[in-house]
Amino acid sequence: MTAGLAHALCAAALAAASSLATAATLAALPPDEALDARLRKLETQLRCLVCQNQTLADSNADLAADLRKEVRELAVSGKSDEEIRAYLVARYGDFVLYDPPLKAVTSLLWLGPFALLAGGGAIWWVVLRRRARAPAASAESEPEAVARARALLDGE
Repeated sequence: MTAGLAHALCAAALAAASSLATAATLAALPPDEALDARLRKLETQLRCLVCQNQTLADSNADLAADLRKEVRELAVSGKSDEEIRAYLVARYGDFVLYDPPLKAVTSLLWLGPFALLAGGGAIWWVVLRRRARAPAASAESEPEAVARARALLDGE
């Protein structure tokens, strides 16, 4: 083995040992409770892009884990909550927000359920009004209707 190769291997082993020691030290430090609380609150305001009906905090999807990691990295780097939300909206659109703002693009999201409810109520009202105005279904008396039904069943 040459001296240069031995020196390179020794340097690589020293670097690996140093990074392991740093990782062990970081793992032993108590977590920053304020940062964790801030991240939990922020993650409940963001939507999982895979699950769509869950917040980022509630989702078990791999993409949600990646987004949580990205949000943590942005927060640790000193970004404010608003800057983190703006970054994610710029990257993924308003859909990433669990409570998207009312804009022309998102107006159907906000107003659609109310429009469907109003339309359903109007249809229900029209049906009830038509039923109230409709005459009795048949002018036959009950015995005549029974006799007619028996005749149809007997094949006459």
